[in-house]
Amino acid sequence: MRQIRLSAAVLTALALTLPATGVASADIRPETAHRQDTTLRDAAPSGFVIGSAVAGGGHHQDEDYPDPFTGDQAYRQLLAQEFSSLSAENQMKWDHLRPSPDEYAFEDADAIVEFAQANGQDVRGHTLLWHSQNPDWLENGNYSPEELRAILQDHVETVVGRYAGQIQQWDVANEIFDDGGNLRTGDNIWIRELGVEIVGDAFRWAHAADPSAELYFNDYNVEDVNAKSNAYYELTQELLAEGVPVHGFSAQTHLALQYGFPSSLQQNLERFEALGLATALTEVDVRMQLPDGSEPTEQQLEEQADYYARALEACLNVSGCESFTVWGFPDRYSWVPNTFPGEGGATIYWDDYATKPAYDALRETLLAAS
Repeated sequence: MRQIRLSAAVLTALALTLPATGVASADIRPETAHRQDTTLRDAAPSGFVIGSAVAGGGHHQDEDYPDPFTGDQAYRQLLAQEFSSLSAENQMKWDHLRPSPDEYAFEDADAIVEFAQANGQDVRGHTLLWHSQNPDWLENGNYSPEELRAILQDHVETVVGRYAGQIQQWDVANEIFDDGGNLRTGDNIWIRELGVEIVGDAFRWAHAADPSAELYFNDYNVEDVNAKSNAYYELTQELLAEGVPVHGFSAQTHLALQYGFPSSLQQNLERFEALGLATALTEVDVRMQLPDGSEPTEQQLEEQADYYARALEACLNVSGCESFTVWGFPDRYSWVPNTFPGEGGATIYWDDYATKPAYDALRETLLAAS
């Protein structure tokens, strides 16, 4: 394993990057704010991908700013410069891809894949089977089990097949357990109507559509060894014994300062690796409490940088964990403020595209691993 530890000198250097006021200078222009000699993707060890979600779709349609991916040139520049992997934040989810039972809307997803190809980047597909962000026609369609099964099979085969050889990893089954480790039999239409067996079928269909893609379970609150990650561990063992092509387990890693760092993260990844699975951290952000629109304090920024570095270290220390994705940048394009009122500041960039201490912590950790 690649045991990575930040030196005292590095930690001191990171502390010195904290802005005295806790905020970035307002007169930094986006096109000149970023002046690092080595980008995150350049700093990463060979074979290790550092990714970002591509903002757009979903909740961004309700925001008071244009779609970032198509309307913000500075954003696109950093997306290409800093990251070697891209994940569609919302553009590959059911409600975005399937406006009607007989229609696929691939334009936005195609644009992300084409952008990645033009910039030498991997792509993570997100997601094929989920209880959330399904279109109304699906949830309220009163379909028979046979019809639902056919709809899902067509979706998986069509979407994965369209991008065969172009998407390296797919989140096949997303968030199928609750925090107690129980299957979401109530709010997951697929499991409720078709049983847990449909999960294995989705993996089989995805593998047939693109045998070269790595196929993952993906969930939040599974960073630690706990009831929820135990449920995935047990189900994965069962599916592997049945010959189901499950290739990976990924922890989203949406962290919050007020809840502490998941201390058994590395141990948890290691036990899935022992099953023969690849692992990944796929939606990393670290939110903080910012009541009444306050700015992050120096202490919050320092703690946030530490969380980011420790999460990356845990992944780097597990040989099968070769993909680390932050869930977007900068803060103004983050999902956090709308989802968790009174919280924010979760990403590694300020709104003017100046880097936060968290960015520097990731960069130095990658350089140490290299």
